[in-house]
Amino acid sequence: MNFRRLATSLVAPAIGLVVSLAATAVILISIDASVTVIFSSMWNYGTSPRAMTLMLNLATVYFLSALAVSIGFKMNLFNIGVNGQYILGSLAAAVVASNLQLPKVASITVTILTAMLVGAAWAGIAAWLKVARGVSEVISTIMLNFIAIGIISYLIVRTSIGTETGVNIRGTKLIPESGMLRGNAFIDPETKVYGFLFISIFVGIGYWFLLNRTRFGFDLRATGKSASAARTSGVQSTRMIVTTMLLSGAVAGLVGLPYLLGQTGSYNLQFPTEWGFIGIAIALLGRNNPVGIAFGAIFVAFLDVSSGQLVLEGVPREISTIMQGLIVIVVVISYEVVRRNQVKSEQRSVARALAKQEVSA
Repeated sequence: MNFRRLATSLVAPAIGLVVSLAATAVILISIDASVTVIFSSMWNYGTSPRAMTLMLNLATVYFLSALAVSIGFKMNLFNIGVNGQYILGSLAAAVVASNLQLPKVASITVTILTAMLVGAAWAGIAAWLKVARGVSEVISTIMLNFIAIGIISYLIVRTSIGTETGVNIRGTKLIPESGMLRGNAFIDPETKVYGFLFISIFVGIGYWFLLNRTRFGFDLRATGKSASAARTSGVQSTRMIVTTMLLSGAVAGLVGLPYLLGQTGSYNLQFPTEWGFIGIAIALLGRNNPVGIAFGAIFVAFLDVSSGQLVLEGVPREISTIMQGLIVIVVVISYEVVRRNQVKSEQRSVARALAKQEVSA
């Protein structure tokens, strides 16, 4: 039975991959591009040591973003505010870390806690609005994203938090080397894998343990499947909403740290601000499972890194974005089809069992 469930769970992503590749091939043919040349070029570059390093670094960021989103998904909460939560968390972490003179372990620990607290606090605003005023978290988190961007622009441009870190580039002071987590170049000798990769793996394990081996995780999943049934069993839905949003925001606060501590060492106005939306797609792709999310993050990162080859072949880079969108859409539809087939199969099994009982009686 477990093997059968595993096989059916792999059907949806397999269908999504095949359909998206086929649709992309049609698009490439329509613009007079060679399908085999394009795909082989992407694969050859994407499997090179440097590209694999870049892919792991990007996948680390995507993985954390998707985990933050999936915590809310488990309870039918749509946290679209990961963007605002992680950029504020990254800014606060950069400011704190740049003023610390502590040993590396202590400095990084304080930096991580700062990012998590700020991310949780920003998500807590949406949680309070939902519980106290009935405001949809979808609306509030979207608005909070724009507010966060405005706050960051003001702080960096108009206050002493921002300094000139380059030509026409304004950002926070540089983090001392004792506060950085650059990692090691164990794949490509010239490019380092973010040290935060291993912390993200620990976060993924903690996510799995929390949801599957604790009472809180059981209550969260039960509330997500049936809020009324959970309330009947004694679960306080308002407390679960607040706690879940705070956890989601805390994980979201970590999203920018691999890039901040592994590469830039400073938060500036060129810091990426779109990783939260990518996390939504990857969470759907991985069905809110940390292992599925990890594979989804690696796959999307592979497409992002290898998409540079499209330009060299004279093909618009947006083809990669089209592939990602097609995969998510087809996989989500396939998951629903597979789920409905499983429900029908279980119903038929129950009907046969009842029929046998009636005959024997």
